[in-house]
Amino acid sequence: MGSERTLTVTRRAMRNERVSLRPTRTHPSLIPVCFATVVSFVKRGRSGGSAGNEQLTAVVATILIVLLLIEGATLLRVRSLLTVHAFVGMLLIPVVALKIGSTGWRMLRYYLRREEYVRRGPPHVALRVLVGPLLVLSTILVFGTGVALLFLDQTHGTVAGLHKASFVVWSGAFGIHVLAHVLKLPRLVWARIPGVGLRAALVAGVLVAGAALAVATLPGAEKLQDRATSQFGFDGG
Repeated sequence: MGSERTLTVTRRAMRNERVSLRPTRTHPSLIPVCFATVVSFVKRGRSGGSAGNEQLTAVVATILIVLLLIEGATLLRVRSLLTVHAFVGMLLIPVVALKIGSTGWRMLRYYLRREEYVRRGPPHVALRVLVGPLLVLSTILVFGTGVALLFLDQTHGTVAGLHKASFVVWSGAFGIHVLAHVLKLPRLVWARIPGVGLRAALVAGVLVAGAALAVATLPGAEKLQDRATSQFGFDGG
């Protein structure tokens, strides 16, 4: 009996050992989950995730402030500096589009409840509900009417009136927006965040596109300048 029990125990031990040596099977549903996690990690590493988006927005905002200061300076003598005014305005269009896009992306990801964007939280409710939408709408109207004036070859009329009125609204909304964010721009611009090369290439591409657009429409701007000069009787000197 003792030998039979020993043999039985030995057989059970060998059977358990064979079972333990079988390769472990990965549940099929875990494979796409793991793959998606790795892809998400790589993408976040290349772009910097929400921190990279915030830095991109800050860099574009800084460029916008500089270009808008130049654009604002032309308003002091807009009739004699109409060519410069139109050139900078066209240069600004792709830059403004990128700014709206980066900000819109952040809000979209936040409302889709993406964790890293939720952790950063939304902007102040007044900026999000009132100032932000007003700024976007007035920006579209300012640049839309500006482009229309250039292609219609007009310096006065209904479209010019809309351009001036939308600029007044835009100035107020933009001023509040800048005051709310300007102090944190240096820190965000110079922060070391993964994906800086990708963001630099994107900003450079937008500036090149803006310069190409401005150069392409320069003949129309010069024509508009000539019209203004003939109407108001000065040579722009």
